[in-house]
Amino acid sequence: MSDNDTFSNPLVSRYASRDMVHIFSNNSRYGTWRKLWTALADEERISGLSITEEQVKALEDNIHNIDYDNVAQYESSLRHDVMAHVKAYGDVAPEAAGIIHLGATSCFITDN
Repeated sequence: MSDNDTFSNPLVSRYASRDMVHIFSNNSRYGTWRKLWTALADEERISGLSITEEQVKALEDNIHNIDYDNVAQYESSLRHDVMAHVKAYGDVAPEAAGIIHLGATSCFITDN
């Protein structure tokens, strides 16, 4: 299990169940962000925006393809966690890069 599969905090070893450690892990959190972006793009496509099924499929295929080193590089220059993940997601799904996070605010991602 990698560091990104578990939530790290001193209280984890004392009180958290294995399931809770996973739920609050980086992979779970950022995978959820990507699922939200994919669902948003698909609903926007259904609503008539210029988004193709291929773009949505590219997002679906890369939900768990998270390059944390790339995210860290973007975050160091952008100083914005959500936008760093948008850019890194676009790198692994280039055909969908322009539609990730389309019409959404950061709160759409972080609050859900």
